Formats: sequence, structure tokens, C-alpha cells
Amino acid sequence: MRTVAEIEIGRRAKLTEIAGSHEPAITRLSEFLRLAERKLHLTQKDRLRIVDQALLVLEMTYVHLPLKRAMHAIDPIQQLKLLRFRLSEIRTSDLTSDWHFHREMLSIFGSARDLHTLYLLPEPYRDRVAYLPFLLEQYFETKHGRRVERFLISRVVADHVAKTGKPIQGPENFGVGVEVLYWNGVPIRRAIEINGQAQAGSNLEARFARGLDNITIRPLDSSLPPDEHWVDITYRSEDGRMSTRRQHWLVHHEADGKVPSIASKDSSKRRAALDLKKTRVNQFKRKLYAPSDIRRLGSIEGTAYAEIRNVNGRDYGYVRLFSFDVQDPDKFVDDFATLITRDDFPRNGLILDVRGNGGGRIRAGERLLQLLTPKRIQPETFEFINTPLTLEICRVAPKNWNLRRWVDSMREAVVTGATYSSGFPLNSEESCNDIGQVYYGPVVLITDALSYSTTDIFAAGFQDNAVGLVLGTSGNTGAGGANVWWYEDCVRAVGERPKSPFKPLPKGADMMVAVRRSIRVGPNAGRPLEELGITPDRRHFMTRHDILGNNSDLIAKAVDIIEEKPAFLLSVKPMFRGVVVNASSRVRSSDASEQISRLDLYVDGRPLTSIDARWRDLQSKRIPIHKSHKGPAQLLVEARDGHNNLVAMRRLVI
Repeated sequence: MRTVAEIEIGRRAKLTEIAGSHEPAITRLSEFLRLAERKLHLTQKDRLRIVDQALLVLEMTYVHLPLKRAMHAIDPIQQLKLLRFRLSEIRTSDLTSDWHFHREMLSIFGSARDLHTLYLLPEPYRDRVAYLPFLLEQYFETKHGRRVERFLISRVVADHVAKTGKPIQGPENFGVGVEVLYWNGVPIRRAIEINGQAQAGSNLEARFARGLDNITIRPLDSSLPPDEHWVDITYRSEDGRMSTRRQHWLVHHEADGKVPSIASKDSSKRRAALDLKKTRVNQFKRKLYAPSDIRRLGSIEGTAYAEIRNVNGRDYGYVRLFSFDVQDPDKFVDDFATLITRDDFPRNGLILDVRGNGGGRIRAGERLLQLLTPKRIQPETFEFINTPLTLEICRVAPKNWNLRRWVDSMREAVVTGATYSSGFPLNSEESCNDIGQVYYGPVVLITDALSYSTTDIFAAGFQDNAVGLVLGTSGNTGAGGANVWWYEDCVRAVGERPKSPFKPLPKGADMMVAVRRSIRVGPNAGRPLEELGITPDRRHFMTRHDILGNNSDLIAKAVDIIEEKPAFLLSVKPMFRGVVVNASSRVRSSDASEQISRLDLYVDGRPLTSIDARWRDLQSKRIPIHKSHKGPAQLLVEARDGHNNLVAMRRLVI
């Protein structure tokens, strides 16, 4: 059986053949829009089919519909009904072009401010990205005791002329480090706010961050193209001169047809939470701006890299985690464990940076947490909205989708009137704890308002399970708390039968929908993640040194947090009929009770022995183990401090 990703690639190849593939990789936006209207026109029947299926998906499966109606005072169902009425009328002059129809659909889906729930345009908009050949970023500086906001150019496409054949218009002093003041005559902050209104960020922090992130890059399958064909940018150069540069919008054709790999190898398992738009923006940024001269300690291809960051003479581990969008989440977790347990990886503390991470596989995010804490991880729970269609989906979906757990509570809703089903974790508690802790230093998680989907779920689990402190460069995360399905998943859930309510979408149009909402656990039990997101424990305002100097001030702030926490070391190595244990503590206070006080050992869940560490390091302590049976056994070693707090643990097979 082919995965959704494989189906998508095949469909794109076919559509490209239909639309005509003889086009340059980069063209001006004005030329692209002129040619786009000539290709793959939707008939009135096509448009009605798209609207009818959007009505079905949003009204009967969209889990956040009641929340969005309340928080944003919107009604996408009524909007779609009105659109359908207008399409059915003879006088449809306002929807004569494909683009006007697509604009209406994008506006209706965008009104929910949910980047999990999208209308995706067909060819020729699919696989196209509109962009300007530079990046704009925000930073803050303090003047006269007051925090002042600035916006500067942080990256430029060095070989822009060679790639496009177009001359660069405007002054020559435009480059990295210049401060942008106006955008087409509009003060730059206001221009970002206006753009953010169209980018579907759920909260104010996310909306502004989206407006900034998409001000120079816009995937055209899920975003409105710019209204303007070129931009006049007024800026102040580093020598203090003010100038204006005109830059035409360009459109890049992603000819390789690559799609995010949110479908698992077994495509019947829907365990993804992905911000598709941000994922494609990140892919495009890496294509244009990824540095090639950074020396890295190690990497997980396409998703993460590790570095050693030295602050005040001490080494700390830094891992930049770009995505959870992986084909094999278990291999990803194993690779991550290997990366942070290398002999040359610092033990003083770990800085885990997930800014701009658009999510991916929920299993990858939730299973990763156990590597960083001795505590037992409790996974987040997920709920369906109670409708006849979601009940039918849970009843008839293939058994290996594991949806029948929700059926009983959904049946009871007929009597109780409950809006949502009971909540169940997508990943079992055992699968979230089967490896255990492998890193024993303090951990700081860095987030921003572009951390979304599985990254929201990961950050919630990080906070709910007290893994460490969250340091935010924004006042909130993106607040996307749901399991997302492609339209194709809905089709497969009920089976491709004549009476299925789901009908094929015409000419490559597609949809994504949030079908299960994430509910937090621990001290935040019962709190939905959607719209509310994660409030960081500490806040950092990005500086010019951060933007242009490899996040130096941000890393220093993270190190300050790390230095407040104790660090431990626990290694357990098998030997003949026993194990060798090394344990040590480094605490910041003079209170010896914060150090390791004792080790408790268990074999196959049964107590074996307890060793009094007497608040000192244990060096090469040999512990004999006599098993009651032949074959492998599970050994668990727990380290506790003088207050009986679990501070480190190690699990292995002996």
C-alpha cells in the first residue's frame, strides 16, 4: 500500500504533466500570475465539489470548531453555505476566475486561525513559493532605560543575479545588518501586523511572528500571494544613510515535488501534528540560506544538529531541533540518544532549541522527553469532537488505526450531550518510558511563537512533566494542539465505498483538518493546548548580537538558567554477574542534601539492593546481581538525593 506522501508525489507529477512543465525555476510574480490563469481551470461542478467536501470536513470532523467560533466570533460553516449559494446562482461574476474562488476558500479556512486546518490549492499554485531574496528579523535594544524594537536584514541570497538573470534594483548598500524602516511607505511593524492578519496565527504572539516569518516567503499552495508585484523597502544602512530599494516578488518552482513526510511507513497510522506552511517555509530557507561552514558536533539528517557552545570557559551542549517530520520516529529517538551521549558531548547542561519547529510525528516528540529526565513521562491525551461522522470513523476505521477506544464515550454523548469524547493518549505510557533517561545534566528548552504542532505538544510535555525550564523568545508558543489528518486520511478511514460521504477532490485540490485535540496533563491537566499554547518560564528578548552573532546573548541566558540547577552523572556498565556503577553530583548550593544520597536497584521490577552514597561520589562501584532465571533481565537504577527526590535513573538489559 502506498503512503499518502507517495500518492501526493504521483499526483503532482501527473498534474505537472497536464499543466506543462516547461517553465523556468524562478520567475517574477507578475508573470506567474498571468500564466496561472491559463492553466487547469476549475469548472462550476469542480468548485461545488470542493465547497461541499469542505462543509463536510469542517462541520463533522473539525475538533476545534466550537472553540474557534467562541474565540474569534467566526462561522466558517455559514460562510461556506453562502459561498455555495453564490456558486449555484447564474450570476457568479465575482467568482469567475480560479483565483477569486481560491481566495474565498483560503479566507474561510484562515478565519479559524488554525494552521492545522488548511485548504491547499491545486496546480499551478502547488509547489510554488513566492519570495523576496532576503530575510527580515526582529531584535530589541535598550535606550534610556526603554526597550526599543528594531527590524534588520539578517540574510541575503548572494547569487541572486546568477539565479534569476534579473538586475538588482536600488542602492548598493542594501545587505545584512541594515535596518528596515518602511515597507511600501507603511511603518515596518504595521506592515508585519497587516500581513499577520492573513497568516492564521492563533494568538497575538503567533500572529505577529507569522506576519514576520512570511513577509518575505509565502508558499502559494496555502497562502495568498502578495497583492503587490514589487516592494519598496526604505532602510537605514550601517553608516546611517537612509535609502529605498525596489524588489520584485519572485516565484520559485519546487520541481522535485518533495512533500513533508508526515505519513508513516504504515500509512494507516495517523500520528502527525504538522504545520505544513511553516515546514515548507523552513525547507525553502534551508535551500537559500543554510550555512555550509559551521563545524558541528553531529547531526540527524534534515532534523537536528548539535554543537558545543563555550560560555565563560565551560562547555555546554546545544541541539537545534528543526523538525519532528520524520519517517521513523523510533529511529529518530535512538539517533537523538546517540547524539547526546557521545563521549565528546558536554555533560554540564543541554540547551535544546526548537524555535520555528513546525512539528511532525507526535510519537517522535513524546518519546524524546524520557531521554532528558528521571521522572516517568505522562503523555498528553487527545479527544474527538462528538458527531455522527466521527463516531462512524472510529467504528469502521481499520483496526490498526486503534480508534475504537473512543467509541464508548462518543456513544454516551447521545445521552449526555458532551461536546468531546473521552481523552486517550496516542502513544502508550510504556512507549514513552521504555528507554529512560540518558542525559543527566540540566536541560533548558528554547521556544518561540513559531513553535507549533508536535513542538507545542513536546513543549507542553516538557513543562507538564517538569523536565526543565522553558526559555521563550516570545511570550507564547504557536498554540497548535491537535492531531492533523489529510483529506485522504478521512477517505481511507471510512473506506472507498459508493456510500462514503467523502468524494474525490478535483484537479489536485486538497485539505488538512485537525481531528483530535490535545489536552494537557500533570499540573495543567484538562487544559487544551489549542489557542492557549505554552507560556515560557523565562523570557528573552532577541538582541542584535543574537541575530548577527549566532544567538550569543540567548545562549548566555540559557546558561544562566542551567547554572541554577544541579547536574548529575550516572553510568551503569554490565560485568560478569553484575554491574559497575559510577555516580556523581554537582550542586550549586552548600546544601549537601541536594547531592545523590543513595542508589536503589531493581531487577525485572523487584527490589535488588539499596546503596548508601553518603553524599559523595560513587566511583566504579561493583554490584553483584544474581538473576533467578536465565536470559535477559531488565535492570533499573534510581539515584535519589537527601530529600528522597528522584534525580537520575538508568535502565538497561543485563
